[in-house]
Amino acid sequence: MAWLCAALVLVIVGLSAFIRLSQSGLGCEPGPQCRAGSVQAVGDAGQEPRAGVPAARLGHRVVASATLLLVLAMTGLALASGAALRSEARLALALLGLALFLAVLGRWGGQSRLPAVTLGNLLGGFAMFALSVRLALTAGRTGATDVQGAPTPWLGVATALAWVQVALGGLVSAGQAGLSCPALGACDWRTGSWQALNPWALPAADLLPTHAAGSVVHLLHRWSGLALALVLARLAWQAWRQGRRAVAAWLFALPLLLVALGLAQVWLQLPLALVLAHNAASALLLAVLLGMGRLQPGLAGLR
Repeated sequence: MAWLCAALVLVIVGLSAFIRLSQSGLGCEPGPQCRAGSVQAVGDAGQEPRAGVPAARLGHRVVASATLLLVLAMTGLALASGAALRSEARLALALLGLALFLAVLGRWGGQSRLPAVTLGNLLGGFAMFALSVRLALTAGRTGATDVQGAPTPWLGVATALAWVQVALGGLVSAGQAGLSCPALGACDWRTGSWQALNPWALPAADLLPTHAAGSVVHLLHRWSGLALALVLARLAWQAWRQGRRAVAAWLFALPLLLVALGLAQVWLQLPLALVLAHNAASALLLAVLLGMGRLQPGLAGLR
């Protein structure tokens, strides 16, 4: 049930990102000017929704409702089992809390372009996915020999950096700063504005993705990504030396994939498909890190 929940949440995360990014103009041609017009048109009376968005909204509601029912069922089963599934009950209750939070946020936020709403949806959805994976790994170890140990400090650092990276990526997206740094060496943070880090500041409706004010948050996203990649390389090397080759492969491959997708997004002017792939890979990385925290030092569930 937990693995099914993880799959459903990943679908929700993808549909939510598709709706949000489509409304911000990604995939709109030709170029940034079309995107700015799409953003300005959001919420206008009589404005036709972009192709695919109505179907995505319907799918999002159906899958979200099914996920909520599944979480309620898992919570009830875990609580009814008493001490036998105490860890699973805590995780299921956390999932239920996140599901209710996202439901309220979706009802209250609607189509709001406020970065705080984007961050709430993004971080909440990623947390639900990671917790679902952790619950699946925890339930899968019921009755097995307990190999859980103290997590390495590097894992804590990597997890914290991953959450920071996701939050900064959400601010880049919500603040239309995806092209504020068009090349690795062509970005001057002095042209940026620290206001881009304020999740309660509503960006202008006609803002272009190339605006220089977004360079600060874009550069911070890149630097935190580099720091995260270095820490993950250290964790991957440790896992490889301990014989956990599959874990090491995940820790090597996912940051490389994220870096490649990030560079390709800027080079190709933010194609929607690549942005969605970057979003999904980030969710997978968080799930791997949270799963590692449960299964240290054996990590048997990720082999």
